[in-house]
Amino acid sequence: MEKIIKTKTFYQSVVTSSATIINGLLGVTFYILVARILGPVEFGMVTVALTTLTLIADMATIGADTGIVRFVGKYYQKDKIKALRFLKLGFKLKAIVAAIVFSVGWFTAPLAASLIFGKPELTMPLRYAVAGAAGMLVFSFTTSALQAMQKFWTWGLINILANSLRLGAIVFLATVGLLSLDLTLASYIACIFLGFFTSLLFLPNFFKAKGEDAYAKEFLHYNKWVGAFVVVAALSGRLDTFMATKLLSLGEVGIYGVATGLAAVGSQVVAGITTVVAPKLAGFESDVKAIIYLKKLQMLSLGLGFAAVIFGIPIGYFMIKTLYGPQFVGSIFPLSILIISQAIFIISIPAHSSVIYYFGYPKLFVYISIVHLAIIGGLGWVLITNMGYVGAAITVLVGNISNFLIPAVWALRKFKK
Repeated sequence: MEKIIKTKTFYQSVVTSSATIINGLLGVTFYILVARILGPVEFGMVTVALTTLTLIADMATIGADTGIVRFVGKYYQKDKIKALRFLKLGFKLKAIVAAIVFSVGWFTAPLAASLIFGKPELTMPLRYAVAGAAGMLVFSFTTSALQAMQKFWTWGLINILANSLRLGAIVFLATVGLLSLDLTLASYIACIFLGFFTSLLFLPNFFKAKGEDAYAKEFLHYNKWVGAFVVVAALSGRLDTFMATKLLSLGEVGIYGVATGLAAVGSQVVAGITTVVAPKLAGFESDVKAIIYLKKLQMLSLGLGFAAVIFGIPIGYFMIKTLYGPQFVGSIFPLSILIISQAIFIISIPAHSSVIYYFGYPKLFVYISIVHLAIIGGLGWVLITNMGYVGAAITVLVGNISNFLIPAVWALRKFKK
């Protein structure tokens, strides 16, 4: 444990995880205010809109974020010109996709609201979602670039700034009595774009890089498997909320949305640690060094996973009972299940990171994601139909167990060879 604490990775993980925890607290406060003021039904619409936003952004990124971390992280210290070419290539790809997402999504939102969800009132929230997804595509480009260059303090402060402004806007609107569904979503999206433009100030001028197209084949070859994995994983990771929207009332979706929002702190911890781990693993050229590094990382993730369960469940119970109010008491039980699920996700960090960033074999996660999608789609439909949002939470737990075991077994066998 002393060796782990003294490592540079631990220090940098503390930086990114601290920023992530602060962002998580800002996010939780944001959701508490919105849920209490708007109520379960309109908060259900917010949940659907923001879930759709992140789904579209994750799917449309087609692996570019992971590619930026891998290639920019690999060359930034050794060949900065080449790294900037990869950076410019990633931005061009993201900007084009963002424009397509907004153009297509805005006009197809009414069809999605009526045909997929059977709830025409979701048309405008879904339009906000596609606008936010376009913003998230370019914002995640800048945060991935900061991650690849290991500018972890800047990475954390930019995210804290965006989330602080978002919360400040909601507090102001609530204070003057103007908070509504539309203004909530508009504020959320505006802060995404503000985060993007602020982040550009801390990046090197990659726009002047020349000859980036020469690396397009290498970049896209790696990204195609990451992209395929991300598309399936993004869909399966949010399918529980979409099926709940289809099968349950918007009020029940709002109750489940509170549980998923609080449990998402676990995912933010994973993001904080992976921010540090990814570029380091991408730069290792020795199995021995990688194994030593991953052992320490596994000890750290195990400790965090157990802490999440021990402290997370009682804290979540307290928050729902005292802060969200009696109308959201139904969120307590699914939240407990989702916290256990997130703990397993945290414990999975070494296995996932070694497969994608050290071995550079994202293709495995395409198959893992297909299995996960089958679990969420098949088991989820049955459990949600019979158990409501509690069934959705159980489905997520089973899916995360699968996502842990398969890559862990593969990575162990690979290292043994």
